[in-house]
Amino acid sequence: MAPIGIRLRQHVREEAAKGRWVFINPFFSRYMSSCQGVPLGGIGAGSIGRSFRGEFQRWQLFPRICEEKPVLADQFSVFLLKETAASGIGSWDWNMKGNNSTYHALYPRAWTIYEGEPDPDLRIVCRQISPIIPHNYKESSYLVSVFTFTLYNSGKTAADVTLLFTWTNSIGGVSHFSGHHSNSKTMMEDGVHGVLLHHKTADRLPPLTFAIAAQETDSVHVSECPCFVIDGNSKGISAKDMWQEIKEHGSFDHLTAPEVSAASEPGSSTGAAIAASVSVPSDATGTVTFSLAWDCPEVNFLSGKTYHRRYTKFYGTNGVAAANIAHDAILEHGQWESKIEAWQRPILEDKRLPEWYPITLFNELYYLNSGGTVWTDGLPPVQSLASIGGRKFSLDRSQSGLKSIIESSQSNDTAVDILGRMTSVLEQIHTPIASNSAFGTNLLQEGEENIGQFLYLEGIEYPMWNTYDVHFYASFALIMLFPKLQLSIQRDFAASVMMHDPTKGKLLHDGQWVPRKVLGAVPHDIGLNDPWFEVNSYCLYSTDRWKDLNPKFVLQVYRDVVATGDKKYAEAVWPSVYVAMAYMDQFDRDGDGMIENDGFPDQTYDTWSVSGVSAYCGGLWVAALQAASALAQEVGDKGSEDYFWCKFQKAKAVYEKLWNGSYFNYDSSSGANSSSIQADQLAGQWYARACGLFPIVDKDKARTALETVYNYNVLKAKEGKRGAVNGMLPNGEVDMSSMQSREIWSGVTYAVAAAMIHEDMVDMAFNMASGIFEAAWSEGGLGYSFQTPECWNTNDQYRSLCYMRPLAIWAMQWALSRPKVSNQEPRPEPKAESLLMVHSGFSRVARLLKLPEEQKSLSLLQALFDYTCKRMLT
Repeated sequence: MAPIGIRLRQHVREEAAKGRWVFINPFFSRYMSSCQGVPLGGIGAGSIGRSFRGEFQRWQLFPRICEEKPVLADQFSVFLLKETAASGIGSWDWNMKGNNSTYHALYPRAWTIYEGEPDPDLRIVCRQISPIIPHNYKESSYLVSVFTFTLYNSGKTAADVTLLFTWTNSIGGVSHFSGHHSNSKTMMEDGVHGVLLHHKTADRLPPLTFAIAAQETDSVHVSECPCFVIDGNSKGISAKDMWQEIKEHGSFDHLTAPEVSAASEPGSSTGAAIAASVSVPSDATGTVTFSLAWDCPEVNFLSGKTYHRRYTKFYGTNGVAAANIAHDAILEHGQWESKIEAWQRPILEDKRLPEWYPITLFNELYYLNSGGTVWTDGLPPVQSLASIGGRKFSLDRSQSGLKSIIESSQSNDTAVDILGRMTSVLEQIHTPIASNSAFGTNLLQEGEENIGQFLYLEGIEYPMWNTYDVHFYASFALIMLFPKLQLSIQRDFAASVMMHDPTKGKLLHDGQWVPRKVLGAVPHDIGLNDPWFEVNSYCLYSTDRWKDLNPKFVLQVYRDVVATGDKKYAEAVWPSVYVAMAYMDQFDRDGDGMIENDGFPDQTYDTWSVSGVSAYCGGLWVAALQAASALAQEVGDKGSEDYFWCKFQKAKAVYEKLWNGSYFNYDSSSGANSSSIQADQLAGQWYARACGLFPIVDKDKARTALETVYNYNVLKAKEGKRGAVNGMLPNGEVDMSSMQSREIWSGVTYAVAAAMIHEDMVDMAFNMASGIFEAAWSEGGLGYSFQTPECWNTNDQYRSLCYMRPLAIWAMQWALSRPKVSNQEPRPEPKAESLLMVHSGFSRVARLLKLPEEQKSLSLLQALFDYTCKRMLT
């Protein structure tokens, strides 16, 4: 590992010097908290976390940037005045102890119940909701959350309550000290009052505007403090005086302040507040509704490309929509909640399910918001002048030129017109470049909606977009809840298969220089610094030689066709599927129909080497051959349908040779660890079942293998209460041959549980998956709620918090909810002469896609390093 560590440190330094991000940086220390709760906002428009203690934290408002620490002035506060013997304005002040408070989370909603605080006769319930609504591609993109406070007064006298919402002009970290921020008061229709906080971001990030709002009703009075100074020398009322104003008057009605604040001074921190006052009669209830929205229409990447977010389709791209979003959320959140309840209720009320499962199922969806997600409007990027190089162009494409524009337009239209011209010209300049990109929108057929493009990170600590070997597991959440987003991702990867980028990059494991992406290979990820244009930001190994990515692409394509019935999609991506299958032909070294692994970690377990035929990649390949045949049938390619079917039968027979009577061996290499019991050995069988295809192994063998996994990988580790260890030896000991073989991967445990459900082993599936709940989500667990990591080991040491793969719990729901597919009719044997013609064409394509022979020579120093590392691990 030493050579890799040295090269990684050098890589981090070199990329940082260029102002670029890296795919992993283990040298960066992160702030960690075990108090995470349901995050705020919709999908792909930025995220703000909120702890179960009420803190606003984990700020992810811009691509890849994650500020973990809470901004302490962002709070809801409660002030109370009751008609009691104790009089005096001091009775408004209180300090929350939280001893009798409880927090309930069911994503995208959360409830905090304050029993008897700040008064024994008062019960306050704060209900938080964000518009994550399945199959909804409008409101689900909004950057907003609503907080509804219900106050129950069981006392004998009325309670006068003021709820105060304070917000810092900050995007997390120390951004509030950068200066030049301003606030302004706003009044909207329907009694909605608000304050806008205009944040002038530093470091070339786009500006952002927050809106905090509350609705005034016949029983609720709303008042605002447009600006107060938290720290520093900016002009305005101090935070202490703002607080005192509420303590003395219960509102800001007596406050004299300008409706628009002056820009803050660098080094100063400012905020705003909105107060809602309500009198709750004895034995009655009162309700107050707040909203928090933000407006940041632009998504900028380090390449200089700028995209617009999905929500701008409905609110425009001018950056002035925060107030309208906050207003609409207050009025419409009741409808959102009804739709969310209708979606969740059948699962919550399903008596077949263990109590922990529905809660965990919904809460794991937090990652669709907190996984650094970006959802664009689907249009090409707006490019800066810095990105056009030395190309000539002119904005004056009209006969009359700019002079007539200025003469005939009002001043505020001139900029719009010129920006329109610039956008049009820059799009034309970049059209040839855009054609060599992973822009799946080019595959949309006539009449199909451009729903936009979707990005999410592999993990907060592994910031690569749409890491495909991991998305393979997580994608069940999208195909079940937001299928159009899943198809959008798939189109992007279909386009990427046809890309070839010979730009050389240095591999960390051996220092060799290899092309960024070759024709026919499914990329590891869609990029980092320039997504869709610079794919494959991962550079530990050459993923063009990985064995799982192409089969995973084919399997997902077919699964998605089964789920949606979208024939146009199938036809559009079929050429990419064919090329992806032809590319893999080169890894069938001996012509037996089965691909072989090459003795390095050439799959998602990227520190766990595998050689020859493997249970994991081999099973995926067998299933992918059958899926390719089924997809060929969907698109009417009879020759390919028969050809891939025959290859499936041939490969299936080879795969069976891994069977040892109890499970499928890790690989066929006869090495020290080839007999390891891999938890994920039946990934191909799982996906074949999920797609309604024929099983790739007999049901009895599948059940026996899964029972072996349960008895060894689950029960022999941590008393069966942590999930499935990736690798176990036949003697019952953990496979210690690599870091990953001895880890418990949360998402893989969910996936294996899904495989069990497909084999009618439901009780065993839930028993195994409950270990993930116990570790990550239970009150006595390891504190991973709303940040489920990729894994932990048998010593409860985690790796990579807030990770994509645990969304695989939705594969369990897919297995539970999909109808059993009746046995398909046996296929007639295709004619040999027709197969020969198809084979001839397929082989020609495969030969054109073949990679050059890999250089095997190592330097003496590298060989010594490798030998030392191997000795240390044995």
